[in-house]
Amino acid sequence: MNGQAPQHHAARVEAAIASGQAARSALVASWRRSSRLHHLDPSGRGLPQRLTEVELRAARDRIAPLLAAAQGAMDRLYQAVGAAGCCVLLADGEGVPVDRRGTPADDATFQSWGLWTGALWSEEHEGTNGIGTCVVEQRPLTIDRDQHFFTRNTLLSCTAVPIYDHEAAFTGVLDVSSCRADRTDAFANLIALAAGEAAKRIEADLFRRAFAHARIVLTQGPDGQSIGLVAVDADDLVIGATRTARAGLGIAPGRALQPVPAADLLGGDTAHDHLAGGQRAVLQRALLRAGGNVSAAAKALGVSRATLHRKLKRFDVRH
Repeated sequence: MNGQAPQHHAARVEAAIASGQAARSALVASWRRSSRLHHLDPSGRGLPQRLTEVELRAARDRIAPLLAAAQGAMDRLYQAVGAAGCCVLLADGEGVPVDRRGTPADDATFQSWGLWTGALWSEEHEGTNGIGTCVVEQRPLTIDRDQHFFTRNTLLSCTAVPIYDHEAAFTGVLDVSSCRADRTDAFANLIALAAGEAAKRIEADLFRRAFAHARIVLTQGPDGQSIGLVAVDADDLVIGATRTARAGLGIAPGRALQPVPAADLLGGDTAHDHLAGGQRAVLQRALLRAGGNVSAAAKALGVSRATLHRKLKRFDVRH
């Protein structure tokens, strides 16, 4: 623990909380939650609690789509960091690792630290730590050594990145952890970049699987660099968007997307939206733009209400 005695770490944590630094420091705010909200003692020595095998299977079943989507990205991330004494963990939205990658020779060490599937790494149970604090703050972060709340965790360095599902809702955490004392800041930065890229790949795969029958369109994020994904169905309606895409398009995250005409949301020439080709998509878009009002949709399309009703029936368009 960088040479500090256990009592010194606990005293430092308590002093920082008492000083009121929580208002200025995200780390101290997490320490304060750990102490005041969850009533944890930084000098506590008990090992992380574990789910039973039955509970772990249930937890894995609950996030089966995420587990499936994460396999390839976890493998590649582990190939990049495993030789440096790191393990890769995929945790659910409650802070419980449900899958991991690690060198067999290091398994006993990581298991003794609780860096294993089924361990409870929420802040409620383990105080400030990579996985648990990422669950609370839902942002990429690194909790390095004595930034941990518990003294017994101050040999760990943990980099965690949130993962969002196909509806842009928080669903889990990708974590890279190490207990090596020689981990440098430069290497920690590389781990953070690699974990961030792996999380993006997982989100993209999760999104593509959720909208397997839709056309996937790339969009630019609000920063002009990150790439968002939009799902467009056979009727040219946008039916899904990733978190990055929603940020760029001004769509709220965390809920199912109400179908929107792609031309309205993504731009493009809508001058040829007419009935000449009898296209079902044109009818669907016109109704959506009119808020379901058949008379308004008919007026916008330049046809009578009766004609539009016949078309809607013919192409089985509900309104």
